Amino acid sequence: MQLEKLFEMQKALDRHIEEKHGLLNEDLFNRKVLALLVEIGELANETRCFKFWSVKPSSAKAVILEEFVDGVHFILSLGIECGFDAEQMELKVPGIPFDVNATDQFIRIYELISSFQKAKNLPSYIELFAAYLVLAEQLGFTQEEMEQAYFRKNEVNYQRQQNNY
Repeated sequence: MQLEKLFEMQKALDRHIEEKHGLLNEDLFNRKVLALLVEIGELANETRCFKFWSVKPSSAKAVILEEFVDGVHFILSLGIECGFDAEQMELKVPGIPFDVNATDQFIRIYELISSFQKAKNLPSYIELFAAYLVLAEQLGFTQEEMEQAYFRKNEVNYQRQQNNY
């Protein structure tokens, strides 16, 4: 994964949004944490992995991938907010644990977001990011698919800002 490029792109988008909305001197950490939690919930909703009461299938893979990269945007943004960059990161994705399903992984990610919110340190950030990438594997996404979807969504996010989203 091209972490340096993703961090660079996210940093530019964040700066653009913060300048446009007059937020350059604001602490946005908790707002970004809440945004990430909401995005993770939207992703879970599209996968329907927890909806044992329903027979409706999950959304199309493209829809789930777009929701997934919304989470990537906020994870990157939170790292930037804390002063982290790709050079500090050694993301090792441990692979999918054999006894953890997607529902369990979503819950783990929520727990890791909470831990990171309190600690605001690099080890808790890396653990969160790695867990999110494990979820990507569980959902069947390659790193290439994630990157390409991130690039597309980053462009959409700029267009939204130009259109006063």
